[in-house]
Amino acid sequence: MVGFMENIQTIDSVCTYCGVGCDIAAHVKDNKIQKIFAHPDGVVSQGKLCIKGKYGFDFVDSKERLRTPRIKKSFLEKNPSIKEAILSSLLDYDDVWYESDLDGATTASAMKLKEVQQKHGRKSVASIGGARTSCESVYLFQKFTRHTLNSPHVDNCARVCHSPSLKGMRTTIGEGAATNPYNDIYNCEFMIVIGSNTIEAHPIIANRIVEVAQKHDNMAVFDVREIKLHKFAKYKAIMPHEANLLVLNMLAHVIISEELYDESFIAERTKGFLEFKEKILNDPYANPKFFERLEGYEYLAKMIPKVAREYALKKSMIFWGLGITEHTDGSYAVMAITHLSLMTGNIGKSGAGLMPLRGQNNVQGACDMGMLPYYDPDYQSPKEIGLMTPQLVDEMLEGRLKAVLNMGEDLMHIHPNINKIEKALQNVEFIMVQELFMTEIASRADIVIGVKSAYEKTGVYINAMRRLHLSQPLVESDLPDDWDVIQLLDNKMGGESAYKNSNEIWDEVREVAYRRFSGASYTRLQRHRKRGLQWPVHTEDTPILHQLDFRTDDGLGEFCYHQYGLRNMIKEILDKNLSGYYLTTGRTIAMYNNSAQTKQTLSLMDRYDEDLLLVNEGDASDFRGERVILKSKNGQTTPLRIKFTSKVEPKTLFVTFHHADSKVNALFGDESDELILTAAFKSIKVEVVNL
Repeated sequence: MVGFMENIQTIDSVCTYCGVGCDIAAHVKDNKIQKIFAHPDGVVSQGKLCIKGKYGFDFVDSKERLRTPRIKKSFLEKNPSIKEAILSSLLDYDDVWYESDLDGATTASAMKLKEVQQKHGRKSVASIGGARTSCESVYLFQKFTRHTLNSPHVDNCARVCHSPSLKGMRTTIGEGAATNPYNDIYNCEFMIVIGSNTIEAHPIIANRIVEVAQKHDNMAVFDVREIKLHKFAKYKAIMPHEANLLVLNMLAHVIISEELYDESFIAERTKGFLEFKEKILNDPYANPKFFERLEGYEYLAKMIPKVAREYALKKSMIFWGLGITEHTDGSYAVMAITHLSLMTGNIGKSGAGLMPLRGQNNVQGACDMGMLPYYDPDYQSPKEIGLMTPQLVDEMLEGRLKAVLNMGEDLMHIHPNINKIEKALQNVEFIMVQELFMTEIASRADIVIGVKSAYEKTGVYINAMRRLHLSQPLVESDLPDDWDVIQLLDNKMGGESAYKNSNEIWDEVREVAYRRFSGASYTRLQRHRKRGLQWPVHTEDTPILHQLDFRTDDGLGEFCYHQYGLRNMIKEILDKNLSGYYLTTGRTIAMYNNSAQTKQTLSLMDRYDEDLLLVNEGDASDFRGERVILKSKNGQTTPLRIKFTSKVEPKTLFVTFHHADSKVNALFGDESDELILTAAFKSIKVEVVNL
């Protein structure tokens, strides 16, 4: 819809921030965004936006935007033949950089990539990123890497967030995505939220959860600290660090031992239940009575059975976030969540299902497009499986991976063990980055190309509930789209890409990934811009998955039991020698992930201009100044400002990770999910250094 009032256009699009994927509208005058809001009939937004969506658009016009490609002077000194080839395009920028044009930057990149592959082999190049750009650009990124470069190494930032959700759900029910639309929250009778600070991280979903909880008093909230959502919970559960799998198996134990499961659903639609039942009943850690031995958490022994009973006997939904996935047993915990739905039949119907709350606005889309080393588009098997990002970092250190293409993902901020990554990047011969700003990784690149933001281009974005929205430009920009850059590079590397617009790429996606997208044409997506369409989309879309069959080979859901492993905080409490501090991390509503975009808006920076460390008031004697440094065996933070609170438990610390200069991710090492290498960001023992 485009309307006019005093030369102001109203243009509909999709929010550029989190995985909720709100439909938005903008008032635009003289090619400048004046205001962003949501239509009252927006299906996702319901007419409301969080403060990022509403106010966080100043990045579009920021003076910090990368407007011209930059090439590092030191890179050209080491590569004189490349310098010679693009000399006419070079202009002095500062002591470190030349400015070039798009032709010069892509020519230089292509020359270097050819040289690297000739010298070190086809697998010496990897492509990483894409969850903050459109499906069309991500699709072309992985296609270019796999086909033109002939390297299997593609990955995206799902590696540091919801890859365990994909792994756990695909193992048990054959599909790694949310089963229901957000509005099904209004149809459910009971809700479990575990490992998700939903009000801060996914506020527009939280609006629905809070509304239902206030009306029906039907929510259990599990977390390692008190979060805002606890205020609305019937069951307020604070648990020790790394207790997710423990608690989830206990819920299953209660349902089985009290015979609250749905026998006919299990018989008709699942396999492996009897073996699962036997294992869980014989697991010493699955009985909720275990908590009677854990000082400070004894009340959970009685609360967990109550939660299990309500969940089993009512139409229920489970919501989770990175508090589940960013652990060594993240994939197993997701399997434990799906076990609960399979046992009770709480799946495949309105008001009952599973809701992983994804982070980036197109991280679902990036995975759907095949930007994963073990999946082609549509989750098909690739001709060759590549390596995951942590493995690629090891390849850099060992001298086998020599070139990295990075699109809209800050390798030097959002990944763990940033000291190790820094060392690894020093070992590569070439880094090319496509970005909006000079992020941490962009400053370390050899070539940086500024590209259009989501508010300046057309493209499909897929939110956390599989809903496709077609974005359209709010303002015009002469910057290239991500796919423009990749296509130029592809042609210079001998590829045959010849797309005239993003629609042509999307039409190819609809053919290649037809199981999900065959019916999702631009025409239909334009017609349903405010509503969106939920994949799979054929003649109609599919709001609820798994109604008749699971998306496994035989159509059955499968039980795959994994026992909780006693460790860290729980072991120390059990042994009565809890010492030191356990740190967990998370978001705040005003900032977004690496804050590259949000910190361009003054009103958001005024609310949260640095990462804060939350400390229990009872631990104040260990924190002597205004700031402390946190230290682990992997590295240390810069000085962090302390805020004392009653909202975190004794011996527990909480810190956000939005500002790169805090170096929070230097604390985390290679500890990761056993199956899928997602970093264990949610729990690490740290030493406190007073200044």
